[in-house]
Amino acid sequence: MGNKYWIKANSNHLHGSFNHTYKPILTIQSGDQVEYTTVDIGWGYNDKNGERTEYTSREKEEYWGHPIIGPIAIEEAKPGFTLEIKINDLIPGWYGWNCAGGKDNWHNNKLGLTQSKEIRLDWNVDREKMIATTVRNNKSFSVSINPFMGVMATAPKEVGMHSTIPPRYCGGNIDCKELVKGSSLFLPIVVEGGLFSVGDGHAAQGDGEVSGQAIECPMDVVDLTFIVHKDLSLKMPRAKTPTGWVTFGFHEDLNEATVMALDEMIALIQQLYDVDKVEATALASVSVDLRITQIVNQVKGVHAILPNGVLR
Repeated sequence: MGNKYWIKANSNHLHGSFNHTYKPILTIQSGDQVEYTTVDIGWGYNDKNGERTEYTSREKEEYWGHPIIGPIAIEEAKPGFTLEIKINDLIPGWYGWNCAGGKDNWHNNKLGLTQSKEIRLDWNVDREKMIATTVRNNKSFSVSINPFMGVMATAPKEVGMHSTIPPRYCGGNIDCKELVKGSSLFLPIVVEGGLFSVGDGHAAQGDGEVSGQAIECPMDVVDLTFIVHKDLSLKMPRAKTPTGWVTFGFHEDLNEATVMALDEMIALIQQLYDVDKVEATALASVSVDLRITQIVNQVKGVHAILPNGVLR
């Protein structure tokens, strides 16, 4: 049983970019547990009394990025190893929001929404009933919530400061709604210490995240355990969720992202069932689901799911 640490969001803990030169705010050992609070993607937290606390990035980036907490270093983490992040608990804050229209991007252009006035839906998050509710034009809508973190990443090995918006081989803004409580995310370690950061809480999202946001919310609890696997080396993120295995692909071209996710899943099936690549592909065709993770983060995301028990 490892040690447990607590990190509360404040401006000294927050950054809005990735850079492997950032100094860790905490150094832990493999097997340790960290419980965080995180802020909303507007870099703040709204109290129920109407007051809002604003936060800033300690790195003072000149462009917008997700407010993420970290990095933390894991003593045993070395390049070529894999970091498992066990998601023990996720409790969203009491509110969230998302927007649509009014921005010049490829999907709004295709949908004819670039010139439209941007609208915002404000959601009240009921953590007891596990629903979020919004009211607009005297109409009330509710959705079930299934909280997850949009951004979980180890630091990239490439030199310099990197945007948090596109996901990449070491994780980042994956925005996959499968990464709920009870899941483990496996990330490649490419720098000493791993340098893990987390943020971008979501209360609910559909595959695709088609307006550009999920229900963006602060998180009152993000409880994670970190385990270093010395005998596992990955090129891309991988996850084990309560419903099955998940592999990922990220690319500007949706076809290329699809092939990346599928190739990773075929390799996993080869490992799990001791079959060659052709046989694994045949098995994948009758058991694996391909889903569009998101289309709005500069590169598109695809995830492949191998449901638990589907291959018997």
